[in-house]
Amino acid sequence: MRVSISNARGSALVLVLWVSFGLVSLAIYFGHGMSMELKAASNSEAGVQAEQAIEGAVRYVKYLLANLPSQGRLPEPDLYVTEAAEVGEAFFWITGRDPAAVDMTRPYFELIDESGKLNLNTALYTNLMELPFMTVELADAIIDWRDADDEPRSSGAESDVYLRYNPPMYAKNAPFESIEELRMLNGATEELLYGEDANGNGILDPNEDDGDASPPSDNADGRLDFGIMEYVTVWSREGNLQTNGEPRLILPALAGTQGSQAALTAIQGWFTTNLTEDRFNTLRPALTQATNLVDLYIRSGNTLDEFAEYDDVLTMSTNAIEGLVNVNTASAAVLNTLPGVEVNDAESLVAYRDTNPSALRSVAWITEVLGQDVARRLGGLITDKGFQYMADISAVGRGGRGYRRSRMVFDISEDHPKIVHRRDDSRSGWALGVETREALLALRGQQ
Repeated sequence: MRVSISNARGSALVLVLWVSFGLVSLAIYFGHGMSMELKAASNSEAGVQAEQAIEGAVRYVKYLLANLPSQGRLPEPDLYVTEAAEVGEAFFWITGRDPAAVDMTRPYFELIDESGKLNLNTALYTNLMELPFMTVELADAIIDWRDADDEPRSSGAESDVYLRYNPPMYAKNAPFESIEELRMLNGATEELLYGEDANGNGILDPNEDDGDASPPSDNADGRLDFGIMEYVTVWSREGNLQTNGEPRLILPALAGTQGSQAALTAIQGWFTTNLTEDRFNTLRPALTQATNLVDLYIRSGNTLDEFAEYDDVLTMSTNAIEGLVNVNTASAAVLNTLPGVEVNDAESLVAYRDTNPSALRSVAWITEVLGQDVARRLGGLITDKGFQYMADISAVGRGGRGYRRSRMVFDISEDHPKIVHRRDDSRSGWALGVETREALLALRGQQ
């Protein structure tokens, strides 16, 4: 049987078409693969750029903290770089908290003073119970976790409880090293710890104001309800150095029987050199009797400005003091945990701070709001300075890609700033709000 030439040519054409189709398919497949590889490489490069931007932010924060104009006090946020700081093709942001809380949907940028929070290692049960959303079970668990014994409090938990966990563990029976340890405690839940602020950026993101439509669970009331994590720390610690690096001088009444005269002589020497001996002689009775700085201010009869001339030189201990609450930066919720401070008192303290910024040069200003009796009782628990600062740093690389986020705590209580805690927080989610995301998408479209 003979096959016609036309049939043979048709068969060859079909074969050629199939081969061509296969080659084109392979070319498209490999081209798509290469395109994906190119995008992955671009994203990886952007991620590296973002990581390097964070390292640049770290060096910048260290420089800033090493050159503060006033010991233990940050400049106003608009006086240092915190937003969209450019590092090559990358950008970084330092997310903080808006003290006025005017618009909770837009991020606020500044360093966060850890001394404006309640220290988990020094707080009493009564202090803990004043925190928003705190439960008896969790407060007892916090104290059981940090104390040295194995005896549980009435609603607390020791190793006999934690050994039934999966996986089992022992109660720490030692101080907290990070606030993240709270997640391991009996009675701790995501709702209690984080509230509606699931990503911990301090603003009300769309998913945090939509009811049960998406995690976290929220009440969709247009207001951000913080969890316990927002108000606690383990890093508040006040050093014992003056601005010039010299040791502070302890109040004579706290120096002990043997050391009181030496302490008074040291203070006299400072006054003679830096102010006048007449000032010392006038203050001598108050200096010998005062048990804290607020008590000294009340006994001194000085004005706030006069007291601010020497209060930084004096201290209540020759050692660093842990857990003092900074009344210049603490939120009303934290101030309310202090003994004798009611809700309306805490709100009045915040209002006074906002309207009298020039008065905040020492702790003595609280007497203007609380009166002498309550203020004197608080004197040993408070400060007007901060020596540990949280930097919540977010960064992106070229084209707004490669998002990275890192939280770190800087300590300036000694001779130079150092990082005492660092945690990669990229998985917590986008921290920069809707407007920044849209701006970066627009920038990507232009590139």
